[in-house]
Amino acid sequence: MTLTIERLSLHADGVAHGPEGTVHVAMALPGEAVEGEIIDGRIAAPKIVTPSPDRVKPPCPHYRACGGCLLQHGSDDFVARWKAEVVTNALAQRGITTPVSRVETSPERARRRATLSGRRTKKGALVGFHARASDTVVEVPDCRILRPELLATVPALEEATALGASRKGEIAFALTLSEAGVEVAAKGGKDTDPALFEALSDLARRHDLARLSWNGEMIAARRPATQAFGAARVTPPPGAFLQATAEGEAALVSFVRAAVGEAARVVDLFAGCGTFALPLAAKAEVHAVEGEAAMLAALDQGWRNAQGLKRVTHETRDLFRRPLLPDEIDRFDAVVIDPPRAGAEAQIAEIAASKARLVAHVSCNPVSFARDAKVLIDAGFTLEELIVVDQFRWSAHVELAARFTRR
Repeated sequence: MTLTIERLSLHADGVAHGPEGTVHVAMALPGEAVEGEIIDGRIAAPKIVTPSPDRVKPPCPHYRACGGCLLQHGSDDFVARWKAEVVTNALAQRGITTPVSRVETSPERARRRATLSGRRTKKGALVGFHARASDTVVEVPDCRILRPELLATVPALEEATALGASRKGEIAFALTLSEAGVEVAAKGGKDTDPALFEALSDLARRHDLARLSWNGEMIAARRPATQAFGAARVTPPPGAFLQATAEGEAALVSFVRAAVGEAARVVDLFAGCGTFALPLAAKAEVHAVEGEAAMLAALDQGWRNAQGLKRVTHETRDLFRRPLLPDEIDRFDAVVIDPPRAGAEAQIAEIAASKARLVAHVSCNPVSFARDAKVLIDAGFTLEELIVVDQFRWSAHVELAARFTRR
């Protein structure tokens, strides 16, 4: 039976309708005619009968097996259009009609942060990404999304897996490229004893890792794993959140700076280690609010060691359970907010009830963003500008930034 792909799902599968209902089709594009065996409502290995003009040859030889990328079969223009449509469709579900003004896509081999998986094998160890919809680990030499510096750590990760993985377990290696080199935060390995600690410490030295932690325990901190946030240099806690690409971060920071404009006092909610707070401090006094005290400690230290920045204060606070209240928000000229995927329903309600007139909203989830945007618009805000920032090239992940004003 031949099916026609009508659209892509939020997980980047093609969606068609067969005699028994909806069918999800891997690696398919809208408008394509496909055939294949349907198992549990899904065609995992379709035959493309009529290809879309947007179909291209995937540049990576690991594409069909590796689950790190989902959309290499689509042209760059198609992927950018689709990600913009994901955002506008989510807003349309809430009755909001706002176009995406531009899509900023990070280049190939730009990811400076990623998590690889390591498993022991009979012959040693295997390190890579998970296969599509599977726990199988796929090696990815010459990966097209990772910075070369991250790929160069694979021999060290294989050695660490052989040393510290249980026979049937899996280690998650969170890799981050810092100014001092690559840092590795490993979770899921055996508990350390003196022999394992010494072996891992020696591994970090021989492979020139900037920093290595194991199940939250610091094994080696050979150099400060610093990141540049504007004029400040910050050393985040091991495994702390960082924008996935330098290019994506630059696009988001540039947007937020322009959105805030000449505001003299800014509050940065879900501030992390200072991605926005520290660059904004070049022109404005900033109050950074974040739930993780260790992140704020890193932010504060970076601010104190920087030159030429205005005052940055900080507050450790769970904004889900204890959001800033209207009288606290009213002390500021602009609000910057960058919540996790769940959005910031409680905090947005307080912003809507405040006298705030300018909000720069960064989001990694168009669905929760649309929900929160509706609350702001119903409170008198106008969604003035909206961009998509694609840091996770060829994935289904969509990030965006928006500017809201209220007169």
